[in-house]
Amino acid sequence: MRHTLPIAPQFYVTAPQPCPYLDGRMERKLFTALQGEGAEQLNDSLSKQGFRRSQNVLYRPSCAECSACLSARIRVADFAPSRSQRRVDKRNGHLQRRAMSPWATEEQFQLFRDYLDSRHATGGMADMDLFEFAAMVEETPVRTRLIEYTDPDAPDDGYDGMAAVCLTDILDDGLSMVYSFFAPERQKHSLGTYLILDHIAIAREMGLPYVYLGYWVPGSPKMDYKAKFKGLEIYRKGAWQDIGDPAQYEADTHPLSVAPIAEQVAQISLPGSRSV
Repeated sequence: MRHTLPIAPQFYVTAPQPCPYLDGRMERKLFTALQGEGAEQLNDSLSKQGFRRSQNVLYRPSCAECSACLSARIRVADFAPSRSQRRVDKRNGHLQRRAMSPWATEEQFQLFRDYLDSRHATGGMADMDLFEFAAMVEETPVRTRLIEYTDPDAPDDGYDGMAAVCLTDILDDGLSMVYSFFAPERQKHSLGTYLILDHIAIAREMGLPYVYLGYWVPGSPKMDYKAKFKGLEIYRKGAWQDIGDPAQYEADTHPLSVAPIAEQVAQISLPGSRSV
């Protein structure tokens, strides 16, 4: 009898690399290729299990002695903006949103380069050139949009009026903010917060229950803003749960409490209720 289901994806683990969030730590990732006619279903399924997309790869942290990186998402129905978030929304309300197919431009790349040089000069993406940026944006086997936020009153700054850009996947249960960046001179405008607020608004318009934010890292100053959103939940120990008190989380994990890689893979659910 011939198989009618796609071949189950193969999972791999990266070699240990320096962690970008915690000095002196090494990180490794569990990953699989995202390709073929079942790519969208696989992206939908694994996103619900803490995975993130990077081009045609899905990955999630798999560190033996650390659990700092926790996948986070917002329950749209439970979100209500705080006073400071309402101020951020009002401060950036003049920006114009434009959603388009994922196609990279030189203006986007210039904005991306200035953002990296200002905020992540020593990060893993610091040396990306135009061709690598185009690959990050355009190499997607799933439903993806590039959302530009432009300021009609902005001077000619080399960005063609762009204040911020977000690469966004459209999942069956939400929007996944794959990567976002903004003009460094607008840092005081809290554009990272504004992009999340606007994606919550888009998800409401589309009737989608979640906005996936990527990873939240306890104690990381750059990640603090994510924990301030009402309705935030994190993927931990195989299930989504309300974040509760962010101060109660620790990065350290006893090595014996972490399941072996083979067991982690065996617990992954695939589309069509298939096991790995």
